[in-house]
Amino acid sequence: MTLHRSIPAAFLLLATALTGLTPFALAESVTVVSWGGSYARACEKAFHEPFTAETGIEIRLEDYNGGLAQIRAQVETGNVHWDVVDMEMADAVRGCDEGLLEPLDLGALAPGADGKPAEEDFYPGSLTECGVGTLFYSTIYAYNLERFPGNRPSTIADFFDLEKFPGRRGMRRTPQVNMEFALMADGVPLDQVYAALRTQEGLDRAFRKLDTIKDHIVWWEAGAQPPQMLADGEVTMSTAYNGRIFNAQVLENQPFVIVWDGQLLDTGQLVIVAGSPNLEAARKFFSFSTTVRSLVAVGRYISYSPARQSGTALISTHLETGVDMKPHMPTTPENAARGLQYDWEWWSDHIDEMNLRFIAWLLR
Repeated sequence: MTLHRSIPAAFLLLATALTGLTPFALAESVTVVSWGGSYARACEKAFHEPFTAETGIEIRLEDYNGGLAQIRAQVETGNVHWDVVDMEMADAVRGCDEGLLEPLDLGALAPGADGKPAEEDFYPGSLTECGVGTLFYSTIYAYNLERFPGNRPSTIADFFDLEKFPGRRGMRRTPQVNMEFALMADGVPLDQVYAALRTQEGLDRAFRKLDTIKDHIVWWEAGAQPPQMLADGEVTMSTAYNGRIFNAQVLENQPFVIVWDGQLLDTGQLVIVAGSPNLEAARKFFSFSTTVRSLVAVGRYISYSPARQSGTALISTHLETGVDMKPHMPTTPENAARGLQYDWEWWSDHIDEMNLRFIAWLLR
């Protein structure tokens, strides 16, 4: 048994001696951290597998639920084992400010499908010092059609209306998005939501609105949970990422309905962790995954639209079902008409204080 286990190591040492390469060079890899579930599977099919086929570099995929805690711990202890991370914009900006992420070389990014330089092809605001915007996605709320045979929810205010639409609500255990939803549901106009959050009165107003449904909330943390909660009848409505609901609709034939009113539109950011142990491989993956081809390919598996302008016209059909993807994208004019652009700058500046207040509110 011991001899059997030693054989791979012996071959590795022999290969090292014959080639002059280190063991790591013989099996180049990059650890990519993402959000799991149907989104991670879409990325695997769209550009992880093509990248490995083209370069021979292996992708080691890990899941997480966002935030900077794990990255901060790795960098501060000098024990970095993540290379590339798919992050929320506010976390990416803050992580860059803290020195947790590698600065970007925009010149290394591929041009657009029409030949424009990358800096002109990416939508304004999607490039930061350490991150590249990849996809537009939305936090929406959805419901199971079978639970509403008569009157159906259609506005963000309906999500908070327990009298008209009784039942439990699913919400992500975080202040982000929930604060915005609460203010919109309470009648604050879209263009005044963040102005309200900049005041004590606005913050109090948001928490008072959340109070009205607090006892009926089932909290979720991972993006795969809301579709399951809706399917199981654990909740009647839930906030969710639009692409997760779309995939449940078309791949599992779930009778889910997305309510686009009040959607929070955001851009995912791809970053490289400072001190990445596989920096060159990470940079190769980073360049490959931010091409128009890669980002458009994701939109053939899940309803997230590319953050490159030349990719918008290339949105086509769902690869597995043939469904036209355009009506399901969060950036489609009809879906975005009553949407709010997520203000990552505000959240990057206020996340600590908001987390503390949110936790205190949960415990109260």
